[in-house]
Amino acid sequence: MKIDSSLPLEYSTEENRLKIFGFWIFLGAEIVLFATLFTVYFTLNTRTGSGPNGAEIFELTPVLWETFLLLTSSFTIGLGVHAMRIGNKKAMMAFFIITLLLGLGFLGIEIDEFVTYVDEGATIQTSAFLSALMTLLGTHGAHVTFGFFWGVAILIQVASRGLNPQTANKAFIFSLYWHFLDVVWIFIFSFVYLKGLIS
Repeated sequence: MKIDSSLPLEYSTEENRLKIFGFWIFLGAEIVLFATLFTVYFTLNTRTGSGPNGAEIFELTPVLWETFLLLTSSFTIGLGVHAMRIGNKKAMMAFFIITLLLGLGFLGIEIDEFVTYVDEGATIQTSAFLSALMTLLGTHGAHVTFGFFWGVAILIQVASRGLNPQTANKAFIFSLYWHFLDVVWIFIFSFVYLKGLIS
């Protein structure tokens, strides 16, 4: 395996570069998935039937906290990648741990939000609007949950094997995934919650 020391560790082999390129292709498929979910939501968001609409169930405070936690986690994972690139394993792991804890905080608020909706009688069966909403939010939440466990697995590998082209490549690809989830959340925050609250 030929290592190009002039490149960042995660790009230092041809295999690593191909894996990163392949992951960008995978993210393209993820974009199609979420674009489809958004399209369904925008098609059905006025079909509330006898159930509540967004303005009646959305609460701005928890959504702002979710946004703060997820955007902050995007910043901390960026710091983690920077620490990885300068060879600081401890700092890299610390920033990745902070990122995952922020992700857990996000999931905790989202789960509480879903429980509140159900307590208020707003379930996935109540209306087409709520079905589309919960499918969109649930899919994003499932991705964050998967990301949490993926991040834990990477931390275990870095702790046991150190920073090398393989672990750096995995950590960098994970950071791309996490940033992608943050971008999707910005769209959810802007076009689902804010739009729903003012409509």
